[in-house]
Amino acid sequence: MRQIKIIFLLLSSIIMNNFSAKAQAKEEVLFCYGKLKPQSIVGYKYVVLEAKHYTKADINTIQKNNVHVLAYISLGEINAHSEHFKTLKNNTLGKNENWNSHYLDLSSSKTVVALMLIIKDLLSDGYDGLFLDNIDNFSTYGKQKEHKEYLIKFLTKLRKEYPKLFFLQNAGLDIVEDTNKFVDAVAIESVATNFTFEDKKYKLRDEEDYKKYIAKLKNINNKYSLPIILIEYADTKKLHDAIVKRIISTGFSFFIGKIDLQTLPNYKK
Repeated sequence: MRQIKIIFLLLSSIIMNNFSAKAQAKEEVLFCYGKLKPQSIVGYKYVVLEAKHYTKADINTIQKNNVHVLAYISLGEINAHSEHFKTLKNNTLGKNENWNSHYLDLSSSKTVVALMLIIKDLLSDGYDGLFLDNIDNFSTYGKQKEHKEYLIKFLTKLRKEYPKLFFLQNAGLDIVEDTNKFVDAVAIESVATNFTFEDKKYKLRDEEDYKKYIAKLKNINNKYSLPIILIEYADTKKLHDAIVKRIISTGFSFFIGKIDLQTLPNYKK
């Protein structure tokens, strides 16, 4: 009987630890480009927001309840609906049809000056740093691969200007060897999942591909001591739970949400 009790206690402990780990991981990261009530953003290690929705007072409130509050900015593209589109539209190199955005020309001094002014304005509201999007555009297979050197120059300038701020790089894994000196963590989208724009389907990535992806991320994590953040997409609770089950053992922080990132995740079925 005593042995059965011990086994029961061990199983209970394992279940509770798994539940706790899932809950902690679920609450650790938030990406949302829609407008949320500042008081509703509580208990996250990383929060990434679209700055146009929030005042300086809002950010102050959010900072009191979270660790790293970051403003979104793309270093590779400017969306046609962005408030800064008029400023940057004449320094672009073509269009990304998936997102109705235009590729930025970082080789242009006008682009660099404009971006630095935009960043200065963003940070004046008190953000802890920036989420740097579209870094993969400058990687081996990216649309702006020929401009990688200009990205590195820009990151060098950015880090020199803001040495104490937190910069979260999105994607661009094959150029982390060049960017790691300028960023504090790396985010990567769709590692466990594989959303396709053609049919707008949410699904899990092939298991073999997933394992290779995780191995690559662990190597980056170990080599450069950079925290890894997984950004995954799901449209049902079933898929959400399958993602958690798949990635919980990696130890990486993660976020699971809808592809448009406009609301707090809420999976009821």
